[in-house]
Amino acid sequence: MAVGADGAGSPPSVAARDAAWLPDIMATHEVGRALPGTFYTHPGLYELELARIWYQGWLFAAVASELPGPGSYVVYTVGACSAILVRQRDGSVAAYHNVCRHRGSLLADRPAGQVRNFTCPYHQWTYGLDGSLRACRAMPADLDKPRHSLLPVHAAEIAGLIFISFAATPPQFGEAGRLLAAMAAPQGLDRAKVAHVADYEIAANWKLVLENNRECYHCDVSHPQYIAANYDRYDAGDMPAPLARELAEVTRRSEERWAARGLAVTHAEGGLARFPSPDGSIWYSANRTPLVPGYTSESMDGARVAPLMGSYPDPDVGVLRLRTLPNFWQHGSCDHAVITRLTPSGPGSTTARVMWLVDAEAREGPDYDLRTLLPFWQLTAEQDWQICARQQLGVRSPAYLPGPLSPAKEYNVMAFHAWYQRALASPQT
Repeated sequence: MAVGADGAGSPPSVAARDAAWLPDIMATHEVGRALPGTFYTHPGLYELELARIWYQGWLFAAVASELPGPGSYVVYTVGACSAILVRQRDGSVAAYHNVCRHRGSLLADRPAGQVRNFTCPYHQWTYGLDGSLRACRAMPADLDKPRHSLLPVHAAEIAGLIFISFAATPPQFGEAGRLLAAMAAPQGLDRAKVAHVADYEIAANWKLVLENNRECYHCDVSHPQYIAANYDRYDAGDMPAPLARELAEVTRRSEERWAARGLAVTHAEGGLARFPSPDGSIWYSANRTPLVPGYTSESMDGARVAPLMGSYPDPDVGVLRLRTLPNFWQHGSCDHAVITRLTPSGPGSTTARVMWLVDAEAREGPDYDLRTLLPFWQLTAEQDWQICARQQLGVRSPAYLPGPLSPAKEYNVMAFHAWYQRALASPQT
């Protein structure tokens, strides 16, 4: 976790230090089957996940337009760790632990705002945008101010997406950053604004929410709007021949048209793209895939609902999908993008923030209407949250026994389990 000048940082939880019980829990999972109920209900396991997964990797926290200028800030809190993300005077983004260096009060108790300096509401210690201690009334004149600067949190801004890590040494963004930046650039997320935000408290463990996101086995019945626009409900082995021919033709035409614009079809099959990797090592993904004929946008009728985003010259761009574990996915159409950010809030609850982005110059009313912009993903998200809440109730039952996963439909769930167990087995706190 991020460490300050005096060596302090976010302490590991008791669960992270004394997890002698973990091998016994891990041994209850049989590869190729669903996780046992304990994985979704055990308070100690939840604390361990915070310490070894959520406090160690990169977390999507905000979009660039939420920090429009110097002194604009947002707060993102995960478990016991709260971070202030703030735009610096040079345009970069920095992040700090949201903890006063005096007696530990939260420094920023509003979710967002605009400041010249950060002043603790308790005893008024004051910090600059660079985290330095500027004023500390009634303290000795020789107080070592640099030693009492705000403790840093790692921050990275990539193509309009801002990630943070509480780790002392987070994973290298490297290839992940290059892939996300290259794929997201035409979408113009760095030149977008947030048109609408919806916050949800899902009555389900965060892993159930992610497992649901990584398969479309449930889509036929649960997502009528989504399957009308996408090919995900069919995998290569069960796609009807006429639909397979249609997808092949749509892919061929898209590749021909998109090549001149620097775009490419990077997922040309039915079903979801395979992510994470089967060995559990890859935590990021980006692909562009065609939409069903008649759809230029993931909207209720397939028609555009806002002006074109980014550098798109016309609406025929398919859909851009970006994902990072453990808390981010994005679907970008020609005219809008929808981002989902997950945050665990307890063994049986998860907070989801869904954000709709449009071009920064688009005006509500003349250029877009929330009544047509929101429903496609609002319905799809809320359908998923209901599924997950129902599943959480089921896995708590003593009658629940993990069933077999479908290799044809739930391959990504199996891969997520591998990633999860690999991450949980690394005591890096």
